[in-house]
Amino acid sequence: MSSTPYTLLVVDEAESAMVRLTQALGTEGYLLRHVAPGPEVRRRAPEVDLVLWSVGPHAVLTRDWLDNLLGPEGGRRPVLVVLAPREAKAVWLDALAQEAEVVFDPWDAEELRARVARSLKSRARLEQLAREVGELQRLSSTDGLTGVHNHRYFQERLREEFRRAQRYDDPLALILLDLDHFKQVNDRHGHTTGDGVLREVAATLQRSVRETDLVARYGGEEFAVLLPRTQLPGALTVAERVRRDLGALRVGPEGVLSVTASLGVSSFPHRSVLSPEQLLLTADEALYRAKADGRDRICLHSQLPLLPTVSLPND
Repeated sequence: MSSTPYTLLVVDEAESAMVRLTQALGTEGYLLRHVAPGPEVRRRAPEVDLVLWSVGPHAVLTRDWLDNLLGPEGGRRPVLVVLAPREAKAVWLDALAQEAEVVFDPWDAEELRARVARSLKSRARLEQLAREVGELQRLSSTDGLTGVHNHRYFQERLREEFRRAQRYDDPLALILLDLDHFKQVNDRHGHTTGDGVLREVAATLQRSVRETDLVARYGGEEFAVLLPRTQLPGALTVAERVRRDLGALRVGPEGVLSVTASLGVSSFPHRSVLSPEQLLLTADEALYRAKADGRDRICLHSQLPLLPTVSLPND
């Protein structure tokens, strides 16, 4: 039994079962709520743990109707227990097809309690399984050190977002950034300090972009920021904000280490960017030039006609 009482929604078509159900289930600690058949059922169903539907011999409870009652597969669907006369075969067959529990009316109180308890236990197991699967999915897409998305997930999203941008004629921008002289941090202060710097950088990146943008650790001290529905000027604004925010960081055990980064920016649509691989390659080319030109700056890839190289001053 759950430490929090389960809430049961009783839908009583004949308006005659509520008293019996209260007598049968009230001693189990369940909270029973009554509602008449109709739109209110759909509204209330996601708020409860189990729906008890008592139908009459002439009820019409189709599979589509039940599916509409329970809501979408991805949403929170309550357990359904249908109390139906044995002669209402179409009703309870459709209920079984929806994986509902069926109890024939007239029902035995002990049997009803057992079936309700079993349904709630099954629900609890499925919810626990869903949580575990969700956690595994999160872990499979997350970089273990920094908590942002990992390289594999970034590659998947890059392809998805590029296809979407092509289909709907939307802009898409990519920023690649590499921390300047990061090897010196590891060499002078140790890898534990270096790991802490990477975590701080990742957290700063997430604060510097929109929720709809994607931050990923691309590898080592290199990060990627994917900006859906973002024109080149907007991407440059984000890149400069990231550069400034990283420059303001003071990290390390005593907060004395500063961080700078070199950034490369590329965008779609453009005649030289016809695939996700080209978007990535051109951003990487721009990043390479930013490092070659002195680091702590932003560059666009050379094939862009607008501002082929942008070097923003430190301040």
